[in-house]
Amino acid sequence: MNIKTIMIMGGIATTMTANAALNYPKTAKEDVKDNYFGTEVVDAYRWLENDTAENTAAWVEAQNKISRGYLEKLPYREQLRKRFTELYNYERKGIPFKKHGKYYSFCNTGLQNQSVLYVQSTLDSEPKVFLDPNALSADGTVALQGISFSNNGKYMAYVISRSGSDWNEIFVIDVATGKLLDDHITWAKFTDAQWRGDGFYYSAYDAPADGNALSAKNEFQKVYYHKIGTPQSSDVLEYQNLKYPQRFYSVSVADDETFMTLYESDGSGNMLYFKDLRTAGNEYVLVADNIKNQYMPIENVGSTIYILTNENAPMCKLSAISLDNLGKGKMIDIVAERDYVLEGAQHAGDKLILSYNKNAASHIYLFDRSGKEIREISLPSIGSASFSSKKDDNEVFYSFTSYTYPGVSYTYDMNSDSSKILYSPKVAFNPDDFTTEQVTYNSKDGTPVTMFLTYKKGLKRDGKNPVFLYGYGGFNISLNPGYNPFRLAFIEAGGIYAVANLRGGGEYGEDWHQAGTKMNKQNVFDDFISAAEYLVSQQYTIPSKIAINGGSNGGLLVGAVVNQRPDLFAVAVPQVGVMDMLRYHKFTIGWNWAGDYGTSEDSEEMFKYLLAYSPLHTIKNDGTKYPAILVTTADHDDRVVPAHSFKYAAQLQASNTGKNPKIIRIDSKAGHGAGKPISKVIDEYVDVYSFIMSFLKMAPKK
Repeated sequence: MNIKTIMIMGGIATTMTANAALNYPKTAKEDVKDNYFGTEVVDAYRWLENDTAENTAAWVEAQNKISRGYLEKLPYREQLRKRFTELYNYERKGIPFKKHGKYYSFCNTGLQNQSVLYVQSTLDSEPKVFLDPNALSADGTVALQGISFSNNGKYMAYVISRSGSDWNEIFVIDVATGKLLDDHITWAKFTDAQWRGDGFYYSAYDAPADGNALSAKNEFQKVYYHKIGTPQSSDVLEYQNLKYPQRFYSVSVADDETFMTLYESDGSGNMLYFKDLRTAGNEYVLVADNIKNQYMPIENVGSTIYILTNENAPMCKLSAISLDNLGKGKMIDIVAERDYVLEGAQHAGDKLILSYNKNAASHIYLFDRSGKEIREISLPSIGSASFSSKKDDNEVFYSFTSYTYPGVSYTYDMNSDSSKILYSPKVAFNPDDFTTEQVTYNSKDGTPVTMFLTYKKGLKRDGKNPVFLYGYGGFNISLNPGYNPFRLAFIEAGGIYAVANLRGGGEYGEDWHQAGTKMNKQNVFDDFISAAEYLVSQQYTIPSKIAINGGSNGGLLVGAVVNQRPDLFAVAVPQVGVMDMLRYHKFTIGWNWAGDYGTSEDSEEMFKYLLAYSPLHTIKNDGTKYPAILVTTADHDDRVVPAHSFKYAAQLQASNTGKNPKIIRIDSKAGHGAGKPISKVIDEYVDVYSFIMSFLKMAPKK
């Protein structure tokens, strides 16, 4: 009997494990070992990395059969589905943006799988559908990733993904007629369309080999120019750099087409080049060469290009350079670094709007173009704001959201310093019934860490409250307040929703980010564990009432802390997590995460550090009682390939970790999460929350 036959049989057969209630599929093991600096590491489930193999498909089917059988028997599922549907079924309108004299905005009537793009001649006129992504697929699994209007107003390019994959396709619409043109770009990735004349630039990779599109390493990204009306095979190569296969390359074009920007990035920062288009034949000029810094040009005013950067400024600053005087060392500071993080900048008429992240919440300021502060713009409360404005128009729009505050759209008058509601959604709950507080606790090494807690007013700190603790802690990403109807259902049922602003994130600048990377990654786990300990010590809850959740890098977080402190949590849900820290860099764009993680090939010290916390490799097997664990992933996730979750779940089920269930939910025609249709989102979270609430002994609101 060959190994393939054994593995297929192993994926279907069942065996009793430490969990008396479940017969997990028995996962076949291979005799695979890797040698790292003289240390042998077993990788018995290596075969699960082949996501298109017949035996892997059999394993997925067997696992889903077990998880479906378990999840569908949980109580309150239909009550949760009904409440989720009620909470999600409200009209959501995005803030308007202006293009060539018309207003565009996205809107979802409530339960549409994808939001629809509308156009209006005036803000008071009847909106008309311009592009409906729901018409691109019968099941809503084609998602709109971005749109881009040509500078002459003739065309709009739109970027889509299928079934959650990171691979992109680009199509073009004639704006005047709404007709879809024949232009079609494939195998693009991490890109938009940057228009110049009657064509656009985009970034792409060579087409992958058959069967490897969702797992093969992506290398040698190239920039092409596509002329409208020509086949992709005729596209002109604008830029490539064969010296660095594992870097990203993209370009942007100024609205007035006076210059182009070339970005070269390793994932942690970017080098910056400009090309002056005012005279034919000019080449790219290097402006910033430290790839560990971040440089984000925002817009030009005449020959002055404004740039957001953290060069010599961990909290970021606003700088500028002249198109007439390009080169290294030519940038000047416009708005100096402050004590809190500058996250965004944009022009509004002859003013500048700067968005700061202060204590993990938005603070917005109005400046003149010389960098002089005019005022802070008042927001409704503590939360997150997003602004829309243009340098040639005084109209300003913004949206505001918080944990119990769905997105409300406003107009802002810069002259009178006043905001007016443009659109406020009607939701199926009363926001006044809830409250959010921000607390500060000390991590293991004494570092202060902030955390948001949202709950029903009148909650008693009696040590009996269910808690949903969420974290991320990586890649300079900030967790600012935002509305989520699923979490609200948990809060309505008497729970506390807690968000910890862990090191590794971007809430407190680049130093905060670096304090949670590479050989400092344990700080992130300590911050999260300390958050749970704080909630217990302050009598909000007890360990048997704590559920933890995180996705992607947050899935890694959940997997790591469960192994380190299984006694502290009742239930854990790692979603699309990075679970194999020794091999993550070998798939798709995993190499891009090395700036945060380091790799097992860097040095013996780095290898040992990764091995010490890697969720796959640190699962206990000595009878230690683990929390109930629901692992989630998807078959089209080519960001964090599903093999991470497959191998992790197989190892959990094979280990002696007590009787609580260790199951995996594997979605189909879905990816890392972005663009997932609402119908699939609701299905997933019915499973997730019924699993969590059953172990926290909660019942949804009637």
